[in-house]
Amino acid sequence: MVESNQFLAALSPTEPRAMEPSANSAALSPTKRALLALQQLQAKLDALEAAQQEPIAIVGMGCRFPGHVETPADFWQLLQTQQDAITEVPNDRWDLGKYYHPDPDHPGTMFSRCGGFLPHLLEFDAAFFRIAPREAVSLDPQQRLLLEVSWEALEHAGLAADRLVGSNTGVFVGICSIDYWQRLLNRHPSEIDAYLTTGNTHSLAAGRISYVFGFTGPSLALDTACSSSLVAVHTACQSLRQRECDLALAGGVNRILEPASSINFAKARMMSISGRCRSFDAAADGFVRAEGAGIVVLKRWRDAVRDGDRVWAVILGSAVNHDGRAGGLTVPNGSAQQALLRQALQQSRVQPAQVSYIETHGTGTPLGDPIEVNAIGAVLADSRPQPLYLGAVKTNIGHTEAAAGIAGLIKTVLALQVEAIPANLHFQTPNPQISWAELPVQVPTQLVPWTQGTMPRIAGISAFGFSGTNAHVIMADRPPDSNSVSPDSSRQSAELANPPYLFTLSARTETALQQLVERYRQYLQTHSSISLADLCYTANQGRAQFNHRLAILADSLPDLQQKLAQIGTGSLPSSVFQGRVTQPVLSSTDDTAFPDLQSLAQHYVAGACINWTARGQTVVLPTYPFQRQHYGIEPT
Repeated sequence: MVESNQFLAALSPTEPRAMEPSANSAALSPTKRALLALQQLQAKLDALEAAQQEPIAIVGMGCRFPGHVETPADFWQLLQTQQDAITEVPNDRWDLGKYYHPDPDHPGTMFSRCGGFLPHLLEFDAAFFRIAPREAVSLDPQQRLLLEVSWEALEHAGLAADRLVGSNTGVFVGICSIDYWQRLLNRHPSEIDAYLTTGNTHSLAAGRISYVFGFTGPSLALDTACSSSLVAVHTACQSLRQRECDLALAGGVNRILEPASSINFAKARMMSISGRCRSFDAAADGFVRAEGAGIVVLKRWRDAVRDGDRVWAVILGSAVNHDGRAGGLTVPNGSAQQALLRQALQQSRVQPAQVSYIETHGTGTPLGDPIEVNAIGAVLADSRPQPLYLGAVKTNIGHTEAAAGIAGLIKTVLALQVEAIPANLHFQTPNPQISWAELPVQVPTQLVPWTQGTMPRIAGISAFGFSGTNAHVIMADRPPDSNSVSPDSSRQSAELANPPYLFTLSARTETALQQLVERYRQYLQTHSSISLADLCYTANQGRAQFNHRLAILADSLPDLQQKLAQIGTGSLPSSVFQGRVTQPVLSSTDDTAFPDLQSLAQHYVAGACINWTARGQTVVLPTYPFQRQHYGIEPT
């Protein structure tokens, strides 16, 4: 077993360097010169190997999942309170009276009435993303959702999107549904416009993010069915290690608009008749379809430490493979799953006994569950000092298909943060096809403590596509020094500043600005112990600067909260400045260029593009309030 100090040493930001030849190397004997050359070569090989296995830091997350989940905090609330987010199919998707029938063999119908669904199906803030209304009508709701969640993930990371324009940032998106394209093509050919293809082709799901945000790194859309988003994360990590990009957005999306795929899955007997994913249970009878989206912001570990980012977890390694010629095209292959786990462990330099939790694929199918658990047991069961916990987020939110892997990954990150493993729902009678007595595995039915100890907590996340493509990611809790400010920074820490503090907000519209004020007012009611210095640092440094602006000088959190409340009533208290920028600003100015905070605040609301130099800790703050309007084609 790898000792704790050895494991943390592997996460060290110190990079091996090749030995430099000495000044008098020419005077060495041929044998000594050859030895020196070998040492230099070995050092280069060690540096290359270290780069290929460098941990990847998760510095931000954004998500939308069934059950009114709009933030990672919402997601954890749903998980810890054991909420079941499955409902009947909404009326804006299809007519259940027309397409539902309890007889599985009845033609043209499905036997399931249930699923996991998101709101705002055809609502979108097109103006925010500089998309014309006519183009927005033809824009796949999946692309719309990805734009929003990507923006929120960057804000969650404390990274201002407008400062990333032209950056070497990669985008890696898992996506497979084509429902909206089908809906548009069901119209008369005369209604096809110039935006049909760009609005619905999968390549544009990634390419549009890169275009709108101004990213110049790799931009890929991947379709491996239900493993798509985890394959996207794997690909992003590889790209970061290869230095093809310096920052990456990775994740996936799924939207369900049309009944055709559900009818197909019902005829293939994949879907649950009972309407729930009952992972590992004797009553498991298939999966429940669901919508969702998730994006994580990734950096190389050394870069995250250097930049003082908040690190939520680190990805140690990952692997992708295929089932090969199994028992059928869509039949899982236990041997391939075992090989996948071993490859991921090797790439992560982790011993099987170190893994304490697996977020499984766990679809709740009678065939798939036993194959997956037995494969896990074959690889991870030996010499285990404690039980291995198995979870499946599908029991809460359903199977989000192309977004399934990222849902499991974000769940695991949150579990590491909160130091608790959520319960699995619908687990009452263990599946008799699984050798429970012979395997040291447990399925939690209540919240289980997962506290930090002398050894890092390590977890694995699996996603298997019915394409046969499998993915597994291994992650660990953030190292102790991951939140430290870069030691070579000479800039002042925001925590060392003295009151008053300058707090800024901006938005594209006046309405959005007022809603943002209200979001922060409500936020401070439940976050009364937050550092005002860190709040101001994150709000100033970690948000894009728009035309409608507010600047508030505050001595304390209660002072800031009171001023936000007064602004909400329409008044402008003292030490509060408001303005609208009408002329574009072509250059930025350091905040140190102003004689005092009041002068800085006045110049900010007048339109100055401020380069904030004070440093602090990134904290999670409210995200931008999108001003959605209806754009789209209703079902026929």
